[in-house]
Amino acid sequence: MSGLARQAEQIAVLEARPVEPAPERVVVAVSNLVRRFGEVTAVNGISFEVRESEIFGFLGPNGAGKSTTINVLCTLLRPTAGSARVAGIDVVADPRGVRRQIGLVFQDTTLDDYLTAEENLRFHADLYGVPVEIVAERLEAVLEMVDLADRRSHLVGTFSGGMKRRLEIARGLIHSPRVLFLDEPTVGLDPQTRARIWEYVLELRRAEATTIFMTTHSMEEAERCDRIAIIDNGVLVAIDTPDALKATIGKDRIEIQVDDPRATVAALADRFGVEAQISEGAVAFYVPGGEQFVPRLFSGFDLPIHSIRVSRPTLDDVFMTYTGRTIRDAEASSTERLRTHAQRFHRRTR
Repeated sequence: MSGLARQAEQIAVLEARPVEPAPERVVVAVSNLVRRFGEVTAVNGISFEVRESEIFGFLGPNGAGKSTTINVLCTLLRPTAGSARVAGIDVVADPRGVRRQIGLVFQDTTLDDYLTAEENLRFHADLYGVPVEIVAERLEAVLEMVDLADRRSHLVGTFSGGMKRRLEIARGLIHSPRVLFLDEPTVGLDPQTRARIWEYVLELRRAEATTIFMTTHSMEEAERCDRIAIIDNGVLVAIDTPDALKATIGKDRIEIQVDDPRATVAALADRFGVEAQISEGAVAFYVPGGEQFVPRLFSGFDLPIHSIRVSRPTLDDVFMTYTGRTIRDAEASSTERLRTHAQRFHRRTR
């Protein structure tokens, strides 16, 4: 059995283990949250709750408002309007109280490369006021959890990207937070390291009943969450378990490669009453019983079809159903939108 296969097996075992803490206890509560940056509304009136020991995924493209929301919940940004509470504490009224209850792993590393792994953790423990008598025990526990106990005395500057990410997770846990925020925790990592990170996340939830709040634009990662919230252009468009969201579609996805996508979209609407969309150069649409529809498509369609693919609904299909585009298309448009705002700001400040 390969290393990745063994890790996948371990993750499956961890996912199957029951989690005992009360699932209905709310530890993150957001109500009509708004955050603006000048003319740009990054988060636009979103509301949701996260329960104790839940792995909650914030799914959306880059620029959708995921990191902004986390920054508000972690008291790094003040909300423009609305409210947010973490562990029952208001993020504006008592930001220090919130910080004592949370751990945070940023997209980019914030470790000190000139310190050892143990020194980084001890410094963080001191900042959070972890009692001296339990620091050694906590340090040992978190290093064991992320499989870095044998590298505790090594300089962080010698670590790989995956090792640094694991150490950052350990650092976020040293003070036993009630909520651990992971902002794109596996971005830029290879598949094997991503699998190991997820193994640690699942073990953390099982062993310490920590609530995990993660942002991601990876459909694979979103599938592992207990619930996901889909955010697009700062608006929350759907929230539920991955299976429940896929069940809302209730149709198969058909994707066809053609010479003229626009003409094909019009023809599908005219001949079959099907609403199709152009996605990443192909024409995609949803119908009940996709395999039964394919013969009808070939018999009643005179435009050339180069290839056809039928698949069951995925989270990418859910995203497309709620937003009208795939997450890749959304990322492309978000990048263009941010570029436009930057150009306008530059013109005003010249």
